[in-house]
Amino acid sequence: MSSTNINRLRSLFSRIPSPTSFGHKLTTPRTPTNTKLTPKAETPVPISSQDKKINSLVNKFKKSTDNPIFRRYHHEHYEATVRRLADGRHFSAIKDILEHQKKYPDIRDEMFAVRLISLYGRAKMLDEAQKLFDEMPSLNCERTLRSFNALLEACVHSKNFDKVRELFKELPEKLPLKPDVVSYNIVVRALCHMGSPDSAVALMDEMERNHVKPNAVTFNTLLDAFNKMNRVEEAERLWGLMEKKNVTPNAGSYNSRLHGLVVDGRILDAVLLIEEMSKKGVKMNIFCYNAVMKGFVDAGNVNEAKVWYKKMAANEHRLRPNWATYGMLIPFACDKDDFDYAFELCADAIRKKRTVDIFVVQRVIDGLVARSKNDEAEILMEIANFKQSLVY
Repeated sequence: MSSTNINRLRSLFSRIPSPTSFGHKLTTPRTPTNTKLTPKAETPVPISSQDKKINSLVNKFKKSTDNPIFRRYHHEHYEATVRRLADGRHFSAIKDILEHQKKYPDIRDEMFAVRLISLYGRAKMLDEAQKLFDEMPSLNCERTLRSFNALLEACVHSKNFDKVRELFKELPEKLPLKPDVVSYNIVVRALCHMGSPDSAVALMDEMERNHVKPNAVTFNTLLDAFNKMNRVEEAERLWGLMEKKNVTPNAGSYNSRLHGLVVDGRILDAVLLIEEMSKKGVKMNIFCYNAVMKGFVDAGNVNEAKVWYKKMAANEHRLRPNWATYGMLIPFACDKDDFDYAFELCADAIRKKRTVDIFVVQRVIDGLVARSKNDEAEILMEIANFKQSLVY
């Protein structure tokens, strides 16, 4: 394939931001040309265009929050603004807009305070989240399990997992509060993130002593942890314990078990599990289908992978392949020298605006050209060119 076509393809499928897109320009003061020793006033450093944009964003947002309707109903704007600032590491700006919210009467509503704690957590500003939690009584805002759980969740988002255990042990006695299943589930998740699922399993005994019943979320978190560590036997024992405690598995539970069976090379057992799901009326999601297809991909069985792809497309819930589906099947079709199928999948992914790695697309086009399928290669290029105006 010519270098011109490759460059054209690269421009269509990749948009690499400038390294300075989210940063500040560094300015170096010029060295004075004169040699006089008379002290001169320092020249103020000009505000960068990036700083001006951030200041404008902060001021506009604070002005919008003067409207009580905005504060009450536009949660997504709070989340989008904090996410944007956090991505650019503008933490002082985040603190500015969230501290500003304390001037409104809404701060006396615990749910409003919980939202602010959660936003600090998502920005990985745990110290500010805990500071707000500690200030709630002075702001005439009651602290209940809702704000306690929000603080624990903020620890997880900040990846400060040890802090979860510390707060879980200390705060309930001080406030006092009685942790509920949500509280315990956050601690279970933190322990699993720390690579200690066995400690999380032991925590279930404490839950029961405190008359808190584990639920599907508890077991799903544990199942995911053990399966990701390839400890399939422990995961299977948990599945049995789940049934013993009359906890009904949901799609997430089955997806986790499917993943474990596939990793263990037990693809036929995975298929039987899907049949069980169908009988019990559990809805298959995209992750379940991807897990089964991965099993057949790992086994090198392209025909069965195609069968399950068709089943997913024909599913009554109209499931659509995601980036992981295409990222798995397209290279597999190329490995199996099935470039017609690779072309079909690649074209479908582009039409549906799914992300496809540029090198995967290049491989498909090269394979088509090498097999004298120039028409298909050109069609793929044309589809990409057409979608470029829509996607970007």
